[in-house]
Amino acid sequence: MTRISRRILANLPYLAIVAVLALIPLFISNHYYIQILIFIGIYSILALSLNLLNGYVGLLSIGHAAFYGIGAYASAKLVMEVGFPFPLAMLGSGIIAGVFGYVIAKPTLRLSGIYMTLATLGFNMIFFLVLQNWMSFTNGPLGIMDIPSPSIFGYIIESRVQYYYLIFFLVLLTIGSMHRLMTCRFGRALVGIRENELAAEAMGVHTTRYKVQAFVLAAFYAGIAGSYYAHFIKYISPDSFYIYESFILLAMLAFGGQGNLIGPVVGAAVLIIIPEVFRFLQEYRMLVYGSVLIVMMLVRRQGLLGGKNYSLRLTRFDDQQQAVYTRGDKFLPTQ
Repeated sequence: MTRISRRILANLPYLAIVAVLALIPLFISNHYYIQILIFIGIYSILALSLNLLNGYVGLLSIGHAAFYGIGAYASAKLVMEVGFPFPLAMLGSGIIAGVFGYVIAKPTLRLSGIYMTLATLGFNMIFFLVLQNWMSFTNGPLGIMDIPSPSIFGYIIESRVQYYYLIFFLVLLTIGSMHRLMTCRFGRALVGIRENELAAEAMGVHTTRYKVQAFVLAAFYAGIAGSYYAHFIKYISPDSFYIYESFILLAMLAFGGQGNLIGPVVGAAVLIIIPEVFRFLQEYRMLVYGSVLIVMMLVRRQGLLGGKNYSLRLTRFDDQQQAVYTRGDKFLPTQ
């Protein structure tokens, strides 16, 4: 069996899942269910972006909703006031969120432990207050209304099914790009930093630079999700990006598992579906999320699909099964 055949067989379950998800709108006519799937897609991107920090680098950020909001407001402003087309506005919103991520990460990552975590929390709270009080730009608590539908090369997305396929494409693009990042030198460096930062530095990894880059990328992905959200809901307000949104993302990671690309998606799906099934408990939603965090920390800290064993020092090639040590951006075969 050839290497390509083995790879196809190994990925066959994932290809089957993608095929089923692509065909779902053909069998579901209720737009309410399609909308639930759309929100699962939005939160999957957000959870995956936070997983880049919490799961792969080991940085506990609890202010991720701020970058989500930055992407939403930036996209709305770029389309409504600057006149950007939707694809360019979405890309621009991701870049703007990434710039804010860099501004926050550069001084914050000099801190360690709880101080860095509190800094991200403070940024989320400051961002919320800015949205509430900057009336001339954000319209304060009233928010921004009548955000136009996405238009891609003249094709206007209006129906729920069209929105579903757009978020489906964005989720696949997010997973694919993150898979590529995590299987190259950049990803191995992040895992090395998470496992033992001092050892990674000793092997030539510029840990601060990699952590800043990871922070910027996480903010970029969150900004993309925010852009989609703004044009899907067509209305945004500060309440959508308060600190509780960050805790919801943490609960999704805690439930699904961190340090891989499947756990965050599973966590997002389950914790979006459960409140919809038990809508009579809607006002207790945050209690449910908090309980999930506590229970998972006590019972299974790595989450449902977490706990995969990553090694700092050695990995294996598929063909040669040759152990190698990581040293900076290069691989040195062992003797």
